[in-house]
Order: sequence, then C-alpha cells, then structure tokens
Amino acid sequence: MDLSKENLKKTEFWNSIDVVLPKYDIDKIREATAANPTWLHVGGGNIFRAFIARVNQRLINQGLTDSGIIVCGTMDYENFEKIYKPFDNLTIICDLRPDGNTGYEIIGNITEAIPANYDDQDSIARLNEIVTSPSLQIISFTITEKGYALRDADGRLYEQAAKDMENGPSHPFSCMGFIAAVLFERYKAGKYPLALVSMDNCSHNGDKLKASVTEIIDAWTAKGFVDPAFKDYATDPSCVAYPWTMIDKITPRPSDEILEKLTGLGISNLKSVKTTNGVYAAPFVNAEVPEYLVVEDLFPNGRPALEKGGVILTDRDTVDKAERMKVTACLNPLHTSLALFGCLLGFKKISDEMNDEDLKALVTKMGYNECLPVVCNPKILDPERFLKEVLEERFPNPFLPDTPQRIATDTSQKLPIRFGITISSYLNDHPEQLKSLKFIPLVIAAWLRYLLAYDDNGNSFEISPDPMADFFRDELAANNISYGMEESVKGKLSGILSNETVFGTDLNKTGLTPVIEQYLDELLKGTGAVRKTLHDAVAD
Repeated sequence: MDLSKENLKKTEFWNSIDVVLPKYDIDKIREATAANPTWLHVGGGNIFRAFIARVNQRLINQGLTDSGIIVCGTMDYENFEKIYKPFDNLTIICDLRPDGNTGYEIIGNITEAIPANYDDQDSIARLNEIVTSPSLQIISFTITEKGYALRDADGRLYEQAAKDMENGPSHPFSCMGFIAAVLFERYKAGKYPLALVSMDNCSHNGDKLKASVTEIIDAWTAKGFVDPAFKDYATDPSCVAYPWTMIDKITPRPSDEILEKLTGLGISNLKSVKTTNGVYAAPFVNAEVPEYLVVEDLFPNGRPALEKGGVILTDRDTVDKAERMKVTACLNPLHTSLALFGCLLGFKKISDEMNDEDLKALVTKMGYNECLPVVCNPKILDPERFLKEVLEERFPNPFLPDTPQRIATDTSQKLPIRFGITISSYLNDHPEQLKSLKFIPLVIAAWLRYLLAYDDNGNSFEISPDPMADFFRDELAANNISYGMEESVKGKLSGILSNETVFGTDLNKTGLTPVIEQYLDELLKGTGAVRKTLHDAVAD
C-alpha cells in the first residue's frame, strides 16, 4: 500500500497495522486553510513534522480549528520535491518507546509545502498571498541556530546577508531576508498584526530573530528600499511580536531500521534521501516520545488553542528559565558532550554511549554537579526531574537511532549557549567555585581535539558540518597543535579561548585556560589518550 491521500480512505489496512489516521476530512481542511491561512511554518525538517505540525493536528482532531499548517523553506528545495510532493504532504510519525514498541500516526494537516525560491515566481506569489492574508496569526520557525545568523564570528556579514542588504526586498537570498521581505508585503497590504515565533534551540530566540530582521530592515531603510515607518511596524509588539520559546524533542535523521519496519508492515513506496546539502529526509520521522514546547503568550493577531495541543503558554521570564534549564544545563550540554566523545571513541548511537560507564559518568556528574547548581527553577518543569528523565530514559533509549555525528553538527554555534552561559553564571555569581569545574573544561578541550579529525585509534574521520570548523582548525595549526604531539600546549590556547562569540565569554578571564590546556595535552598524546583522559577525569 502506497502512502497517499487517496489510500488513507482504505482504513481497514491502516487499522490492521495500528497506524493512527487523521480524524478529519483532509480535503476540507486544505480548502479552509487555502482560503484563510492562520499558520505558516518556515523549515520543513523532522522536528516540524514530528512536533509542530502534530500540535496543529491535535487541535483539528479535537474540532478546535479547521485550519491546517502551511510549510515553506528557504533552502533544501529538494525536500519539498522528494519528500513532500510524492506523498501528498503526508508524514508517518514513528514514536520510538523505550520498551521497544513503536507507535505510528499519519500527519495529514500540512496543506501546502512551498519552496521560498525567488526564481520560482509562482511559489513566491503564493507565499505573498499567504502572508498578506489578514487571517494569518503565526509564522513559526525551525531553521537551526545558524538560520538566524547574519554575521560570522568576526562580525563580517555572510555573503547572502550582504546581498540582501544591498539589493533590497525584491529577491532575498537568506532566510532572514525572506522574512523581512514578506513582512514588508504584509505591512503594505494593511499593517496586519502577526507573531513571528522561533522554535529553535537558541537562547532568547525571539530576540535573535527580531535583531536579524531589524538589521536588514535598517539597511533597506537607509537605501530607500522601504518606508521608514515599516521599522516601526516590525518592532511594535502590538503589530509584530517575537515571543520567546523553549522546544525539546529528539528527532534523529531517518533510520534504515525504521524504514525496513514500515516496509514490512506493507507500506510500499517509502524511501529515504540525502539532499545535495547533506540533509537526510524521508516521508516518515522517527522520534522519541517526550516533548516540551514552552511559549511566551504573545500573539497580537490571536492564536489557536495551543495549550490544547500540548504547548505550555506562559510569560517571558518563565520561558527564559525553562530554556536555560534545558539548553544550558539539563540536556543540550550533555548531548554535545556525548557527541564529541562519541565521535572520538567510535560510537554510532547516543544510546550505546549511555552503556559506557565513563561516558555515563561524564554526563551524570556534569549534569548534577556542574550544571544543575546554577539553574533557576522555572516551576512549570522541575529541573531535577527533567535531568533524571534525560539521563535514565531519553538518552539510553536503544530504539532511538540518534548519532553523535548528528549532534556534533554546528558545535561552534552551540558552545556559547550550552556551556558559555553556565560558565558566566559561575563567573558572575559563584566565582569561588569556578576552579572546581572539571567536566565542562574537559568537553571544551575535547572539542578542540575533535577538530583535528583523528579518532582515539589514530584513524582520520570526517567531522560534522560546522561553519567555524576551518577557522579553528587553522588556529590550531597556526599554534602548532596537532594529533600526537608530545610538547605542551601551555600558553598556546589563550588566543583561541578568548573568542567570546564561540565560547560565550573570554575563557582566559575565568581561570579555566590552564585546566583546558592540561586536558588538551592529555587528549593529544596518541592512541588511547582520549579514553584514558576521560576515565581518569570521571574516576576522581
């Protein structure tokens, strides 16, 4: 049986393999959404389909809305051609439970999937039609941290951002340029209110989105491309709001094992592809069951009943605390730690790392001893209970095919949040305890060791994509730091560790530089040095 909208009518087949179907008429939802769109999402990846779209489907299933969700993307247009279009925009969500059972649900509420490609005028015309509709309430985003960046670590504009600022809103190249352009269309159409909702793992993600959009608008205003009053509209929270959010759900790339399982159930046309940009995608998403979405309740044009779909709505301060709890302490820094050491030690699954006593001790001791003490309790979620679930249920889930290599992607973009904020908390509030930190400095040293692209057996490997990788590898080379070196790196890291953009603070001012240098010395000593350094650190 092929996965298609027409074949969903054959309910006997889907019921026989325990696949949950949409509880609504898909055609009616598509018609209603086309006429009066309420929700546009930017970024059509796994987290969107497994979580964001599912929130909307829950509302439709309950009869709380008759409007689905439209998705667009500013890159990886192949995703829409190969994964959305051939399957009528349907997705199978595979809930991977720790007991080995899998739950299946078909997401049918993605009504349109549109590439935001300015070389395709039909697509752009439709997107402009959507964003100028008075009914539109939300544009949400899952584009990863780097999707918001206009500048590199040295403050230089990326090429696409520079083109957008120079050329105006007629043909933007960057995602932020696209958002500024469609926002300008909405402004011209009637200054209709809207919420721009980042759902990415960025600290204060709403502010990050607002800052990038505003910088582009400022450039356009200076060059006369837009009305000066456009900025007033785009920065007035009663017109355009940028709520903060915290999102948490692990959605690894498509698993061949899950593909085989689905094919074995009798679903015949599924496939997994790798786009030219290196993104893995499939008409199914394998994901863990736990999920959290905390959103600042700031929607100037109204909103769906998100709380009925599993979203926690609250104030900005509570979102901030929940986000800091997760991103800086109870999950993300531990994930990055497992990713870096996992790559160096040859692991292919995060869950397998949790069966390694040294690695389990690393993230457990880091979480409880170094991260948790400086976390503010958001009240809506209990930090200690959250951390316990991560360490005892989520990371060890053997049926979740998440890889260290995926988590290691863009580490340079993650370090200032995942570790820098915790270090700054100690520096500002508990400076006397900085000298007691050992696991966070160890992971920073491990990242530098990882960038050399030799595993613990001395074999070369391909590091995961990272926009700053070449810069730091050049810095290491310029300081004559290499795999297997015998001499000390003492005094050679001060320039590297002073990079506040990547580390969140000048690490030389924290007193941690000698600790990091000592760890890197040990990690570089050749075959087996990574394992020995890790074991000795967690054994103390």
